[in-house]
Amino acid sequence: MPEVLPWLDALARWPGARWLQGSGTAYLVVNALHILGIGLLLGAILPLDLRLAGFFRSTPLAPLVDFLARAAAVGVVLALTTGLWLFTVKPGDYWVNTAFRIKVLLLAVALLNVAWQHRGGALAAAAASGRVPAGTRWRALASCVLWLAVLLAGRWIGFL
Repeated sequence: MPEVLPWLDALARWPGARWLQGSGTAYLVVNALHILGIGLLLGAILPLDLRLAGFFRSTPLAPLVDFLARAAAVGVVLALTTGLWLFTVKPGDYWVNTAFRIKVLLLAVALLNVAWQHRGGALAAAAASGRVPAGTRWRALASCVLWLAVLLAGRWIGFL
């Protein structure tokens, strides 16, 4: 780990990190934006994934896929951007936090699952036909579990 510490120290000296370290208001706003991103992501992806998994079958799939997938993408970008920025405030502390490392691992798996779900237009094809293949259903259920686990791990960070 000694090789990584200079890199972490450099992150903590980045002007954006310094600004958050020195301004409670700036930190508050970026933290609130992070929470907004998480809320937008989960508020969009959970209903979509539940519909893909076979719940709420009376709800048409096509308009949900188009709108909720885009809303979730905006939430992911906002949460990732602000999360990385918040990480720079105390990167050394976060780096050694087991919950943080678990969150990063879960986040990577969740993002890979998203990429797998969207590969080759399979999700768009399911939306257009209204028929959801079994693999898409299973990936949707995995998505629900993974994103909730990322949320839980994120909350766990403060307790370690």
